[in-house]
Amino acid sequence: MKKILVIAASITSLIILGCASQPISTFPAYVPKDLNALVSSGQYQQKIDNFFVINDSSSSMTKDYLGVGFPGQPAPTKFSVEKEILNRINQTIPELNLTASIRSFGFGHCLSFNFTQLNLPPVTYSKSSFGTGIDTLICGSGGSPLDAAMEGTTADLSATAGNIAVLILSDGHYLDSDPVESVKSLKQKYGDRVCVYTIWVGNEEENSGITSLNQLSDIAGCGFSTTAEKVASASDMANFVQHVFLKTGMPVDGDDDGDGVLNSKDTCPNTLKGAHVNQFGCWIVEIKFDNDKSAIKPEYYDELENVVTVINNNPGLTIEVQGHTSRTGAAEHNQKLSEYRAQEVKDYLLSHGANAALEARGYGWRRPLDTNETEEGRANNRRVEFKFLQ
Repeated sequence: MKKILVIAASITSLIILGCASQPISTFPAYVPKDLNALVSSGQYQQKIDNFFVINDSSSSMTKDYLGVGFPGQPAPTKFSVEKEILNRINQTIPELNLTASIRSFGFGHCLSFNFTQLNLPPVTYSKSSFGTGIDTLICGSGGSPLDAAMEGTTADLSATAGNIAVLILSDGHYLDSDPVESVKSLKQKYGDRVCVYTIWVGNEEENSGITSLNQLSDIAGCGFSTTAEKVASASDMANFVQHVFLKTGMPVDGDDDGDGVLNSKDTCPNTLKGAHVNQFGCWIVEIKFDNDKSAIKPEYYDELENVVTVINNNPGLTIEVQGHTSRTGAAEHNQKLSEYRAQEVKDYLLSHGANAALEARGYGWRRPLDTNETEEGRANNRRVEFKFLQ
């Protein structure tokens, strides 16, 4: 009896120590964008009726997060960033009638020694109830049995009605088993009602996880995949929430931003004056580079002159000039190369009269636009893009 008590006490101590070794970071105050006006005006309508989250609570998520957009104290783990993303989603969701749920996967004391745990049973959504569900995600431990969580969610959804958004947060790295079949089963049971969205919360050496998560959205045939960095800012998070939860309301004839695309077909409704746009009304700037080069090719001078014109027609802008590379060569070399590309374009714009605050930043190969398996795909990845910070 004494031996049993000693063993039990040892296990309890390990559990306590395990939890204590995974402090949750504190992040700077977050100010979300208010989407309620879009809904109340009728410009957008509710698209989904159910929002079910699957959170990676495996031991791999206890590693430090080395990406950008989520500074915290102490330095955040990937698990802490997952929780912060969920908190930001919760703050950004407008007033909608939803059923919400949170389920996690892993193993060990963080999941009551199960492969998956239902942290928030399906409930009528409110910011407080969803926030309570997020708080039950206390730590990460064990392997990555995503398929078990998918199967659990498939069962959780049995009592729901209407459209479903399943959101998966994970690094997608070294999954214990292939979740493809469980996603197929989910789709087979709920059909066009269900869409799968994924957010990759990983580090550079775990880039293969992006492909794994992308595959899940592709199999579902509805939804999309993104990364933690791409939902870090308030505007990017609002864009994410808008695309998951809302759809356009009654089409409004006209062209409010003057880009030549009717409001009813314009997916970028606030295009800057004078920008070159595609058929969807989005500003397209195509600046590509030769392999391992940062020099701007003359064929892109006209396009950059247009960028200068657009900037000067819209004073007060702050723009991030983003440099990117294909995945060839060493990571450190590509990081430097992407910074050189961004700086070259920034210098060109400033030397040709661009009147804006420009910030050059390199992203190396971390944000591929296309596959790195073909020369055409690699050529598309050797590029510079622009992002408006304000």
